[in-house]
Amino acid sequence: MALVIALSIATWTTVGAAVWFAQDVVTGLPDNTALRGIGTMAQATTLVDVKGRTAFTIYQEQRIDVPLSRVSKHLIDAILAVEDQRFYDHGGVDVVRVLGAAVNNLRTGRASQGASTLTQQLARQGFLTPDKTYRRKLKEILVAARLEREFSKDDILKLYLNKVYFGDGLYGAEAASLGYFGKHASELAVPEAALLAGLVKSPSTYAPTVSPARAMARRKVVLQLMRETGAIDGPTWQAAQDTPLKLVDGLRQREPYGQYFKEEVRKQLVQQFGWERVYQGGLKVYTTIDIDLQKAAETEVMRSLGEIEQRQAKRRKSADPAAEPLQAALVAMDPRTGEVRALVGGRDFDASHFNRATQAKRQPGSAFKPFIYAAALERGYSPGSLITGLDDPIATVSGAWVPEDEHSEGDSMTMRTALRTSSNRAAVKMLQDLGIPSTVKFVETLGVGDVPSVPSLALGSGEVTLVGMTAAYATFANQGMLPTPALIRRVEATTGELLSETAPPPRRAVSESTAFLMSTMMADVINAGTATTARAAGFTLPAAGKTGTTNDYHDAWFVGFTPKLVTGVWVGYDQPKTIISNGYAAQLAVPMWARFMINATRGDAPAWFKAPEPITSASICRLSGKLANDACRSVLATDAEGNVSIKSQVYTEYFVRGTEPVDYCPLHTSLPQFPGALVSNDVTPPPHDAHQPERTEGPHQPAVTGVASSTPGAAPPPPAPTEEKKKRGFWGKIFGR
Repeated sequence: MALVIALSIATWTTVGAAVWFAQDVVTGLPDNTALRGIGTMAQATTLVDVKGRTAFTIYQEQRIDVPLSRVSKHLIDAILAVEDQRFYDHGGVDVVRVLGAAVNNLRTGRASQGASTLTQQLARQGFLTPDKTYRRKLKEILVAARLEREFSKDDILKLYLNKVYFGDGLYGAEAASLGYFGKHASELAVPEAALLAGLVKSPSTYAPTVSPARAMARRKVVLQLMRETGAIDGPTWQAAQDTPLKLVDGLRQREPYGQYFKEEVRKQLVQQFGWERVYQGGLKVYTTIDIDLQKAAETEVMRSLGEIEQRQAKRRKSADPAAEPLQAALVAMDPRTGEVRALVGGRDFDASHFNRATQAKRQPGSAFKPFIYAAALERGYSPGSLITGLDDPIATVSGAWVPEDEHSEGDSMTMRTALRTSSNRAAVKMLQDLGIPSTVKFVETLGVGDVPSVPSLALGSGEVTLVGMTAAYATFANQGMLPTPALIRRVEATTGELLSETAPPPRRAVSESTAFLMSTMMADVINAGTATTARAAGFTLPAAGKTGTTNDYHDAWFVGFTPKLVTGVWVGYDQPKTIISNGYAAQLAVPMWARFMINATRGDAPAWFKAPEPITSASICRLSGKLANDACRSVLATDAEGNVSIKSQVYTEYFVRGTEPVDYCPLHTSLPQFPGALVSNDVTPPPHDAHQPERTEGPHQPAVTGVASSTPGAAPPPPAPTEEKKKRGFWGKIFGR
């Protein structure tokens, strides 16, 4: 009886243990939905540039999913030779291989040889842990059998090749091919395919970036197996054996440029789609960057910083290695769309992720003045409007104030001259005439940021971002339409489904006439004003722009444009301090801009803006702003050395129809009685930058500005005001005019 009871207990114990073991094996296995979803795996998000070239990837696992047709047959043959030679013959488990492995393990006394098929490996990678236990092995066999029933052999092979880990952070055949050899999986040659196939057994051990010697030894094993299975013949085997290892990182080496741009795109994507979808969802993001322009931008930023630092070093006995590094930023965009072609947020992304193009708010100095004059044009002023009373103090809460100015000679000048010479007093006077509240409201429509309601606003005392300033200048190059800065054109899912597309369309900020007039005024700045160093640097295309230098030389700005591209640059320290004594933007910012634009516009035709319908022109006297008479063509002038000459003060100015002057110049009513005077046509002011502008009598006061003459070697200026040609009269015959 006792024996029966003991046997009964043993039987039920065994049955119970078996039931428990079976229950434990099937617990946690994937259901049918999970099994069918095995193909859903983390994939890298790919960012392409405006020309369709892969620029960046964002990933948790570096993986790029491809169909089986885009995987080299050599890699498929190599994988099957080394991992699963009877793949197309078994149902998920290779019984022959299992028995062979078992015999070998019994003979050696340890589990030295495995027998997992590709299907079992896929099951383990998709659903199970890597623990080496019999329980996990049974689970693996069960899942593999179900996978074989659910998917075709080619589907399983595709899933495997896209999921398997090849070491060095590279998942799947495509990422591994690009990451190790700089080519697509479809382009792999026999020796490259053999090396990749050899990595699967132990990626961390055989990765060629970790141990080239072990990788080559493992490749030799795979090549031998490929020869034995008939995948390659003898000569191919020998040639592959003799091929040296050559690594080319085609993924990560694509990203030495544009890291500030990539980070801005990454943040926007995460905000819109969430972290998981961006890092694992395999999005395809069509960005606005042009990698060629980005490279040129970063090259010129570093070159310019180096030049400035050399100048700094010459002014002190020794450099301070612990000093805060000088920084710079650059933004280049298409003015028609706002698409950013290049973005540099600082000198070293690894050292500082702070983006000085989008995040830093700095005073723009005189680069802000075009907005004051644009507001004036919108109110009916013209480029020839005379700004007077430049020496009169401005009433402020702190008392009377007369802005410092190096460019105000006399008590009046035209708006065009004021912008060209960057007169501080003229800008403040114009702001006073317009009224601060209405001007602030106008400037806010340009999206440059919050600006203070104070007289010094005219001199750029507000704080703005470089990207905001660049977009605002784009308004003048885009017929008065303000674009929204955009870094992303559209986003697609892995299926090709469109998820988002385009930035908001440009909106009207100023009239087309104002945009045209401002462009001609700022063209004078480059051709004959504070930015002539752009011409000296070799930039010859018609262009417009404005310099900006802040108090104590803390910031140097230049924003300029052609009809096709607007670019803004900034130089300074994160903690504001003097860059260099007398460090004007003309010397610190303009050369960087010019050299970048030479690269960015190479091949562009010398195009300029067409005058819109409301624009007309008139010949006026630059000293009175009235219609010119004969006497305005021969006016006595004295230069700084006291030399007397006769100059023509007549030029042709643009006006919005109805704002041109109707009265003739009252200043010049008779010809000068000065026989033998030397004649000179040189009216170009010295090219240097500071804080400046002008003031007019009222909305319909005519324009008086200097003729924009070209710097030697520069292209002809854009269609801006030109000197009127006239017949030779009595005094002209005497003086040779």
